[in-house]
Amino acid sequence: MPILETERLSLRALTPEDAPFILELFNDPEWLKYIGDRGIRTLQDAANYILNGPIKMRAQHGVALHLVELKGQNTPIGMCGLIKRDTLEDIDLGYAFLPAYRGQGYAYEISRAVLAYGQETFGLQRVVAIIDPRNQRSAHLLEKLGFAYESTFPLGGDPNLVVALYAIALTPLN
Repeated sequence: MPILETERLSLRALTPEDAPFILELFNDPEWLKYIGDRGIRTLQDAANYILNGPIKMRAQHGVALHLVELKGQNTPIGMCGLIKRDTLEDIDLGYAFLPAYRGQGYAYEISRAVLAYGQETFGLQRVVAIIDPRNQRSAHLLEKLGFAYESTFPLGGDPNLVVALYAIALTPLN
């Protein structure tokens, strides 16, 4: 059951059956370079990530990363969603796509819909996003979405994990 749909995409909750997709995405060279190695090496690792990450976060906070599929095709192409991190005060927009689906406007399309969903469903007035400062493609996407760069800092105080923080103020709904 979709959480939301756009013209070309469908967003639904991740399930342990999505482990093959997670294994592929988390071992993509761009993921490893810009997001980091999460140690997902087997289908069981991927299923455990889904259970202990998105499913647990959704149960606790109502938000999570979700699977992005091509609408009507059930073809998984990426993840997108809102994240509640212990290390950030605000809700965070996250996204990642398989290489074959980058550069086609999918991340922009689903991110816009997720931001609207967050505003309508949770009354969010501010959303942040953190990226590797070297990831110019992500920085460009965030700016296109209306985010503005705020600062660069070590996430959670870890000097080996420096991130660039972007934020967007969402217009309050009447």
